[in-house]
This record gives sequence, structure tokens and C-alpha cells, in this order.
Amino acid sequence: MEDQAGRAMRCSGSPAEACAACALHLARVLREALATGPVASLAVSGGKTPAEMFDSLAAAELDFDRVHIFWVDERAVPPDDGQSNYGMALRHLIRPAEVPESNIHRIAGEISPHEAARRYEYEVRAFFGCGLDAMPRFDAIQLGVGGDGHTASLFPGDPFIENREGIAAATYSTPAMQWRVTLLPGVILAARNIAVLACGESKAEVLERVWTGAYDPMVCPAQILRGEPLPVEWFVDAAAVGRLT
Repeated sequence: MEDQAGRAMRCSGSPAEACAACALHLARVLREALATGPVASLAVSGGKTPAEMFDSLAAAELDFDRVHIFWVDERAVPPDDGQSNYGMALRHLIRPAEVPESNIHRIAGEISPHEAARRYEYEVRAFFGCGLDAMPRFDAIQLGVGGDGHTASLFPGDPFIENREGIAAATYSTPAMQWRVTLLPGVILAARNIAVLACGESKAEVLERVWTGAYDPMVCPAQILRGEPLPVEWFVDAAAVGRLT
């Protein structure tokens, strides 16, 4: 199915199939980027759902020596903490795919969130060679959607939802009572390809709000993905779209 702006929703029968479909899509996007340039860039998200998708992506026929991995967001925890988005990607994608350490651009969750955001913004700008008046363009960004409508670490009511100039920022998640570092909307919306992975019955209500609810990203931040024509592909399972027609 597609929404009014032509964004596509790819519905699979199970979470495993949705994860595999998302991995195939990302692998194709990255191969296309490598066909026209020396390297490809991918920013990934955390959470439980992407782990199986990372397993599939790690097994794809892809020149990982030329793929650079970034993070959409990170919790303010050390890399060996069970909540670390980096740690999850390390176990399910980086090590299995043997991505070179020089290609890994993680957010330093173990230091001050504001300093981590500053360093991460500097690293992103340096990699893409963009100055203060330019926005980096990732070849692919993989996102999820939380039950409260958040995407990346942009939670309802966060003033950063309206920020289109910055690269990264430290933000406090009141529901989780936790500091995080996140890429900002301008970076997400500038990506050449965006893949959103959302599975399970718990995502049915929020997907209904994202796709058909009154447009208000301050209430439902994931709606930034439907506010204008964007290269977005949604990968969902049957349970997640139970409230959509």
C-alpha cells in the first residue's frame, strides 16, 4: 500500500519475513551506492526488532569493506551495556559481516551526552565533507517507531522535532528517564533512502496514527516521514498493520 505522498508499505506475514525484506532492501540500496562511489553510508537504529534484520543484512552479498556504519541514536550507556545500540549492532551486524573498525562511527554513549553529540556531529560532518551550512546525505537510514510515536530519539514534545539545521543533539527521554544522543530531522529527511522497520501488534495503533492521524509531529514525531515526499520504504508485518485498511 502507499500513502498520499507515494511512500510504500511492504507488508510481510511475519516479523522474520519483514526483517528479511528490510535487509534485502538495504543491501540493494548500498550496492547501488557502491556502484557509483568508493564507499556507502548506513545509519542504523537500535531496539529489539532490528537484531534479526541485522543478522540477514550481515549475510548479504555486499562489500562491507566499503560500507561505513553510523547510528541514528544511542543511549547514554557504555558500549558493553545491554542497552547499547552499538553493542547490539556489533553482535548482529559488525562482527558477523566483518566490517572494518575504521568504518565504524559510533556515538560515545559512555561520556557526557552533550560532548558525545558534539563529537558525533564533527565526525559526521568530516566524513561527508560538509560545512556548517550543508546537510550530510546518508545513502540509507534505518529507523523504527516507538509505541508513543517516537522515531530516532525524538520523543513527543521534544523541540528538536522542528530542528532542520543541526546534525545531532543530546536529548532527555522522560519516559525512559535517560539521556540519549540522536540525529536530528534535517539529517533524516536528507537521506537518499529511508527504511522503517516496525513489527508486532503493539505497533498497530501507532502506525495508524503515523499514516492516517491528524498531522502533528510534536505529538507523533514519526509523522515527519509523511510531511513531504520522501524516499521512504516501510517494512511491517501483518500484525502491525491490523488497524490500517
